[in-house]
Formats: sequence, C-alpha cells, structure tokens
Amino acid sequence: MQNRRRILVTGGAGFIGSHLCEALLNQGNEIICLDNLFTGSKNNIEHLRDNSAFELIRHDIVHPINLEVDQIYNLACPASPVHYQYNPVKTVKTSVMGAINMLGMAKRIRARILQASTSEVYGDPAEHPQRESYWGNVNPIGIRSCYDEGKRCAETLFFDYHRQNNVDIKVIRIFNTYGPRMHPNDGRVVSNFVVQALKGEDITIYGDGSQTRSFCYVDDLVRGITAMMQSPAGFCGPVNLGNPVEFTIRELAELVIELTGTASKLIYKNLPADDPVRRKPDISLAKEKLSWEPYVQLKDGLVKTIDYFDRLLSE
Repeated sequence: MQNRRRILVTGGAGFIGSHLCEALLNQGNEIICLDNLFTGSKNNIEHLRDNSAFELIRHDIVHPINLEVDQIYNLACPASPVHYQYNPVKTVKTSVMGAINMLGMAKRIRARILQASTSEVYGDPAEHPQRESYWGNVNPIGIRSCYDEGKRCAETLFFDYHRQNNVDIKVIRIFNTYGPRMHPNDGRVVSNFVVQALKGEDITIYGDGSQTRSFCYVDDLVRGITAMMQSPAGFCGPVNLGNPVEFTIRELAELVIELTGTASKLIYKNLPADDPVRRKPDISLAKEKLSWEPYVQLKDGLVKTIDYFDRLLSE
C-alpha cells in the first residue's frame, strides 16, 4: 500500500490507545503497540493480535527504546485519579522521562510525534469554556499535581524539542472521554456510574452534582487524534479535543439510571481536593484546522458503553 506507515502507539493497550491502534490498522498501517500493562490490558487488543501488521511490545517508556517508525503517538500514562495517584512519582516519570525518551527517538529517526496531553493542564479553570490560549489554574503541590504538572511539563518538552531541534510535533489536549474498554475500576465518573448501576448499587456523586463535564465518545476522539497527526507540517497545536456539550454530574447519573433501568439511588459525598468544578472545551481551533467535531450524542454513546460493561461484568 502506497501510504502504509509503520506507527508506534505508546499506551496502545489502554482504553483510548487500543481504539487508536484498531483505527490505524484499519487504515492499512503497521502498528507497534508499546505498553507496560499497568493500566492497559491485553484483553483490549486481543482481537488485533492475529493481524500480521500488529505487534505488542511490553515496555515502560520511562526507559529508552530504539525503534524505526514513521510516526509516534505518545499516549502512555495513567489517566484516572485512582491510577495516577497510586504511584505519583512514577506518574511524573512516565510523563516527563517518557516524553524525553520518545522525543529523543523522534529526533533521531525524524518521525512525526503526537503528544496526548489533557484538559487537566487547565486545572480548576477560571476561564470557561477553555481555549488553548488559557494558561490554566493548577495547584503545583496537590494530590492531582503528579498528572497535571507532568502533562504540562511534557508539553514544554515537546515545544522545546520543536524549537531547539526542529522535531515535527503535534499536541492535543483530551477532555473527558468514555466508551467500551474503559477500566471498570478507574474511578472515572462514567465507568463509576455505569458499574454501580449495573450492580444495583447506589450511585455515588462527589459534591452536590452541579459540577459539569463534557463527555466525548471514544470513536469521535480517535477521529480527532488521527486528523491532528495528518494535519499540515508547522501546525503543532495544542488543540482541544472533546465534546463542547456540557452536562452536570447529576444529569449524567440520572441518564445512566434511565438507560440501565436500575433501582439505584443517588448518594452524595464530599468533593475530592482540587477537583475541577467546570470543564468544557472550546473546539473552535479543531473545527478550523482539522475540520473536526464530535458527532455521537451522550445517550447513544452510553448505550454502547453500558452494553460493554454489562458483558464484562457477566463474564
């Protein structure tokens, strides 16, 4: 195939990474999936492993590795509070040392490299909705800082490698994403609510439920990620990728109850430290530069997500 590329996806056995590997394979590329399987799972990529164009390497990007590829998608890092707070020092190492190792390889082999950054770089935002020009409101010493500041430092490294060494970079900032292959115990609001509802347990809301999030279905996100990688040279980002339709946490819980038919009740607990009260992307730049916006409605995406967890819990 004329446009067949050899592509490295770090964190490729994770929730988003596995969907990305699948999409890139379907485009006719060769994929190297690199994952240390801390939060990723072989189950997420089991259906890809018989494909001769797919290869799994178990490796931690904190340690250097030399591969020959055309493009690198750097997604490796625990992305939910439960997982990134489990070993916060390791989380910082993954973001910072992992970025250095991947950027060093991209520089050596002259590969284009994309960094999966996060809306967490905006912290608890004083600007709403959040534009890429907003510098953020982040606590540098809080319990979430290992992830927030690790990702912020990774962005710094990407732009410094670009300015200093002319590395061809792309940076995206991912907002709340959901869908099949989410980790059932990742502590994220969608997986928490769905798992609790399917088990017939009460649904736990932290805070009063008025805090907002914007939920992007994983298929929409993957379209945005690949569009950014394929965008013209010289456009580095960062670019927000997320759904600009805002929901309160209570609205999400009520929708999950409706779709699962559970008798679960809502219970309220204290909001964790530094948890953002509002989160909504301004995606004007993604629309302009990538001709991208999400299409999947929350209700439709939740039906697919609930079906996935229902099958997972019944195994």
